[in-house]
Amino acid sequence: MKFNIAVIPGDGIGPEVIAETIRVLDYATKGTDVELNYTSYLAGGCAIDEVGKPLPEETVVGTKASDAVLLGAVGGEKWDTLGSDMRPENALLGLRGALGLFANLRPAVLFPQLSEACPLKPELVKDGLDILVLRELTGGIYFGEKDRDETSGYDTLKYSDYEIKRIAHVAFKAAMKRDKKVTSVDKANVLESSRVWRKYVEEVALDYPEVTLNHMYVDNAAMQLVRYPEQFDVIVTGNMFGDILSDEAAMITGSIGMLPSASLGDTTLGMYEPVHGSAPDIAGQELANPLATIMSAAMMLKYSLGQDDLANKIEKAVDKALTDGARTKDIALPGELTLTTTQMTDAVIANMEK
Repeated sequence: MKFNIAVIPGDGIGPEVIAETIRVLDYATKGTDVELNYTSYLAGGCAIDEVGKPLPEETVVGTKASDAVLLGAVGGEKWDTLGSDMRPENALLGLRGALGLFANLRPAVLFPQLSEACPLKPELVKDGLDILVLRELTGGIYFGEKDRDETSGYDTLKYSDYEIKRIAHVAFKAAMKRDKKVTSVDKANVLESSRVWRKYVEEVALDYPEVTLNHMYVDNAAMQLVRYPEQFDVIVTGNMFGDILSDEAAMITGSIGMLPSASLGDTTLGMYEPVHGSAPDIAGQELANPLATIMSAAMMLKYSLGQDDLANKIEKAVDKALTDGARTKDIALPGELTLTTTQMTDAVIANMEK
């Protein structure tokens, strides 16, 4: 089976973690009937530097023709002074819109081996942590009408019934395979858009009587994630709230460098990327943790390519590497031996041989 993978290395540490992830994918598929063909495309700050815009049309066309998209990271201080229409992050928004990727799955899992790296008290995560944040990706305030002048600016937060229902269905279907609990996060005490959100989430919930639904205001959800995170199973929320809460959930697992993500739509085509940013301050120093990108690739194998066995092979190798004590700087405790980006990848590959 041949699959075409659109690869977008991006900026900062993006090219490094992508290169290491491709090493893992190549090793995992060696000797199997799965063949991955990679084509690289520009997006983000590097695209601005080379062709004058963050998302070239060639990248849009190429990603649409692929079976899956594997992305590193985009952005950096170098481009922070550019106008809003030229920011590297617009490449992500453009790709999500062009590919119809409306559901962002961000699993926040605390590996038992990293429990001491969790910033919360041990008793708060004594039973482990496994939260799935479902963030709506193509609507809300990031895509609403916006403008500014010399003294003011505005961004419009708007959601339709269609947008809400489709992300809610993804959340409830995911919950059916987990602990059958969905927490819908909004700000319905203040925002009309959130009142609409709540109405249609409740409507979709009727199709899933086995799943328990509860609502939570976003400020309370932010507090509860650090007060009692074990209460959460699946969190579903809008674009901006999901952006913030998924990063918070990531950090309570010990390191944002450990968290993968998948952006999905109505087809098997998806975009897979680590939750962490481009971290230009450590680019080129062999300090980046490649595990988030490697785990994103495992999600790609599972959700877009239908290769669950290969995905499980990679996930087990990551777990075994951590059990054996493999640590990059971001997940190491004081005094622990740390590995470089390449060495961590080597540890994962070594555990696929066993």
